[in-house]
Amino acid sequence: MGPAPPQSLPDRYLAYVRVQKRLAQRTQDLYALDLQKLQELAQAEGLALEQIGSHHLRRWVAQMHSRGRSGRGIALILSGWRGFFKWLGREGLVSSNPLDGVRAPKAAKPLPKALGVEEAVQLAGFFDEGVSPELRVRDQCLTELLYGSGLRIAEVAGLDVQPGDEARGWIDRQEAQAHVLGKGGKRRSVPVGEPALRALSEWLTVRHAWVQVLAQPPAALFITRQGRRLSTRQMQTRLKRRSLAAGLATPVHPHMLRHSFASHVLQSSGDLRAVQELLGHAHISTTQVYTRLDFQHLAKVYDAAHPRAHGKKPGS
Repeated sequence: MGPAPPQSLPDRYLAYVRVQKRLAQRTQDLYALDLQKLQELAQAEGLALEQIGSHHLRRWVAQMHSRGRSGRGIALILSGWRGFFKWLGREGLVSSNPLDGVRAPKAAKPLPKALGVEEAVQLAGFFDEGVSPELRVRDQCLTELLYGSGLRIAEVAGLDVQPGDEARGWIDRQEAQAHVLGKGGKRRSVPVGEPALRALSEWLTVRHAWVQVLAQPPAALFITRQGRRLSTRQMQTRLKRRSLAAGLATPVHPHMLRHSFASHVLQSSGDLRAVQELLGHAHISTTQVYTRLDFQHLAKVYDAAHPRAHGKKPGS
């Protein structure tokens, strides 16, 4: 009986991680799959594993990405390969790690979720019979300001009834403007639409009745019945409850209304700079994400309506 055939480098490495590193079986299985893929790529080019260079690896990363592999998936594969090449270096089989400087493509930043125009209008105009009239009025005003003016939830929570040196923000009903303190302590003014102004007038009537019985009238615009400033968490909870009661498919959070505001203004106007000013973004690059949302809207319209979309025949 002859000597056993020598172990392949991947087998030796897998034995090392099993015995020396004592990695979980699931991790060992994933490493084995990664190394199998590395071997296949190397063999396709007639390379031994020790001959693989950085230029090979960069090309293979590009190929995986072009075939639809996500940046995160590629990063996990590279992590497995990196450990293997590190081990090859310790064994004296390579002089340097060819994966040094090789990175996975950055994962695409997910688009912010935005409501369609009809959904946003449905939410803003919803008459909620499941709550008291006072809470219904307050929830309506909150929703109108978040969607109608694109304010951040913290900016709405910081609104006071009256302007002043100590006020973080207030609404000038005569000028139909909200003056708010945004990120980085920057003040800005945004228009307040007619529906929001009507909702604000109704809420101020309710609020006045609430504060009549309080010893010290609170400065905050949005308050609880006890006179405490309504917190951002409480606002989030109220909006989520309202969106579900309105029959929307997904719970709505405040920032979703801000995204909806920006997307819908951009769809109607095409003025990216104006949207930047309304949102209070310091850099136009932050606002440009809404051009991607806008394109998605246009693509859906095209797919649904154009005769040549997806090979549709006229009249089909």
